Amino acid sequence: MHVVDDHVEVTETEASSGIKGQGVRYVLAISLLLAVIILSAIWIVPALLNQ
Repeated sequence: MHVVDDHVEVTETEASSGIKGQGVRYVLAISLLLAVIILSAIWIVPALLNQ
């Protein structure tokens, strides 16, 4: 990492030094699926009970 004029330049390795795991992808997918299921149940169950 070094300063050039008024900004800092980093190498590709330094810029991507965070965790590159797949955990976030799975958490997002599972939470989206659960949200769809729960919201669908909230909408469908009362509609079925009011018939």
